[in-house]
Amino acid sequence: MSRPYLLGLTGSIGMGKSTTAEMFANEGVPVWDADLAVDRLYASGGAGAAVIAALRPAAVVDGAVDRRRLKDWIAEDPRALPAIEAAIHPLVAADRADFIDRAGREGARIVLLDVPLLFETGADKIMDATLVVTAPAEIQRARVLARPGMTEAQFKAILARQLPDAEKRARATHVIETLNLDDTRAAVRDLLARIRAAHA
Repeated sequence: MSRPYLLGLTGSIGMGKSTTAEMFANEGVPVWDADLAVDRLYASGGAGAAVIAALRPAAVVDGAVDRRRLKDWIAEDPRALPAIEAAIHPLVAADRADFIDRAGREGARIVLLDVPLLFETGADKIMDATLVVTAPAEIQRARVLARPGMTEAQFKAILARQLPDAEKRARATHVIETLNLDDTRAAVRDLLARIRAAHA
């Protein structure tokens, strides 16, 4: 069994990352989602819930991590986020490794790894290539502010934690602009064809 080709997908909020990941899945590519992995770890009985309980018992309710209580802790204690990341990142990495291994055993030649903080966490180093999805700033802003409950202040706070779009694009192996669904889907198919041809 050979290891699948690892394509790391990222993009700032509102750039169309989830939609693009879904397009890869529709083309038969197994997709691992870092956010969903954290959700599984934080669920009742999850390994993440156990380590959070050891760090901050009040942040775990009925065996599952309470995201609101976790956010409150992060807001009030500057040491909270580094402690959480140190505890959770190894569990996420193990989940990712299991997914890649399973996909390889099932015959997958390419695996897409959807990681919001791909460059920020250094996860790009394990990838064979990276893909950044992008859109003009005004389109990004309109998409994000159209989300229920999203405010300008929240949007700015999220952007502040993410590597700037221009820097992501500069570091990426591949870039896809997500202006509309048809063009994005065509770009996804073209990229897959090129990767498959190069790694046949």
